[in-house]
Amino acid sequence: MDFQKILLRRVGKAIHDYNMIREGDRVAIGVSGGKDSLALLDALLSLRKRSPVRYSLQAFTVEQGKFVRPIAPLGEHMKARGVPWTYYRDEPSFRLLEEQPEHGCDICSRYRRRAVYDIASQLGANVVALGHTQDDFCEALLRNTLYTGRLSALPALTNSRSGDFRLIRPLVYVSEEVTQGYAERQSIPVTPCVCSHKTGTVRERLRGFLTETKKETPHVLENILSAMQRIDTPRLLDRRFLDDNTDRFEAIPTSDPLPVLVEETL
Repeated sequence: MDFQKILLRRVGKAIHDYNMIREGDRVAIGVSGGKDSLALLDALLSLRKRSPVRYSLQAFTVEQGKFVRPIAPLGEHMKARGVPWTYYRDEPSFRLLEEQPEHGCDICSRYRRRAVYDIASQLGANVVALGHTQDDFCEALLRNTLYTGRLSALPALTNSRSGDFRLIRPLVYVSEEVTQGYAERQSIPVTPCVCSHKTGTVRERLRGFLTETKKETPHVLENILSAMQRIDTPRLLDRRFLDDNTDRFEAIPTSDPLPVLVEETL
């Protein structure tokens, strides 16, 4: 399997479909040290060479005290790629680690989000690229549905609340199988976070469920992603999207105290 070809084609499609990168953009990539964000970095570097759209590219890493090995090889990797790299030690995250060592992923994410915006502002970026993959989108949909009661996932393209930054996720069509294969073929120096080794988490359970499901339905991630792109709002329960047209329903006579309504078109 040509992982590089697949990676570039799918990242290019995502950028085109959602108009993620535009003329003159100053793009800052959040590099976590994992395979996904490093694969994204290489993809954006390669696509920039052939793109008619001119944009600048730089990378940054937020240190929250959770890397399982030294971060120095990551800096060498950036230097070899010719990419300006900013290493940011987030002191509030280190204090959180001392005061609440068992804090959950949600708190950690909030701290990281604040740091990301601070760094992007300092770098003069107007676009922040994040390395969430197809797997992350599908897991987010299931997590929000099952545990928060919301039918939502991750946006491929959105703006920060302040409106200062455009947030993009160009790996939306790329599975972790592809980023894993690409990283191994390119011998990318992955520096994982300790959180990736946690067991008993919601994310681990959902990932395990999807892994098992893929054994019988290999394209389940693509199917879930397709469902997010083809929302049939009349078939859901959000009354904001329902058509208040009673002609669509036919009441069936019944002796039951409550009427039974049958939709004409199934």
